[in-house]
Amino acid sequence: MSDILVSISGLFKIFGPGAQNALAHLRQGADPAVLFAQHKWSVALNDISLQITQGEIFVIVGLSGSGKSTLLRMVNRLIAPSAGEVYYKGAAISALTDAELIALRRHDMSMVFQSFALLPTRNVLDNAAFGLELAGIDVRQRHQRAMAVLEQVGLAQVARQQPYQLSGGMQQRVGLARALAVNPTLLLMDEAFSALDPINRREMQDLLLDLQAQQQRTLIFVTHDIEEALRIGSRIAIMEQGKVIQVGTAEEIINAPANAYVRRFFSGIDTSRYVLAENFAGAFSRPAAGGAHDQTL
Repeated sequence: MSDILVSISGLFKIFGPGAQNALAHLRQGADPAVLFAQHKWSVALNDISLQITQGEIFVIVGLSGSGKSTLLRMVNRLIAPSAGEVYYKGAAISALTDAELIALRRHDMSMVFQSFALLPTRNVLDNAAFGLELAGIDVRQRHQRAMAVLEQVGLAQVARQQPYQLSGGMQQRVGLARALAVNPTLLLMDEAFSALDPINRREMQDLLLDLQAQQQRTLIFVTHDIEEALRIGSRIAIMEQGKVIQVGTAEEIINAPANAYVRRFFSGIDTSRYVLAENFAGAFSRPAAGGAHDQTL
């Protein structure tokens, strides 16, 4: 059986009047900036193809406006593509009926947003159980499941408190617990930690990695922060102006960046721990000036 969970094939998204007319131009190599200037067609995604395997944290990173959040929302069809297809477990998302799509979102895919989006009139336990309530689970069972997940994220002791009584980091933990309570196969996270201060952000990254080590879900994680991508990503896709520029592990991208745009992401950060050992191998075999063979780094 294939280990590919999500397959994205030839995905386009164009906004604007008569946007479908832009497809032919794009496929012939037209410049999106020219299309916007001439026709007001805004190209959010431009021929994206990716494969995401089961159990990996696949991070999509890019600057604001690069299309990363639009791409994420295509996976669970919160946004419909202009062309192309998303496949989940080999089945085309576009072929699902409305009822099947709702069931997929309730049971197989969960999403965590940048905003905490907690229900202010419900306590922490009921917020964590909300997805289970929508799925029709009875109150006893959903509270039992939600409490178990709150325990996993370190919030069982505040289960009866209201969201306003929690810090930002704790509120985001509730949002994560709500997403995990339905036991999804695929977790979609859109800038989920970017509203947090650096300490809480690091703690949430640690929590996510700990949970992933235990549960081995598949995650698609969107961020603008390359350090966050390097820290948590099994693989990373770097986007620019609606296109995927490079896909690879942290080591692959740092050691062989596709272009200057990718290299700029790493300026000012320490990437030494990702440099492959073979990059230094030649330093020990090349003779130093004057014929000496002893050389240190």
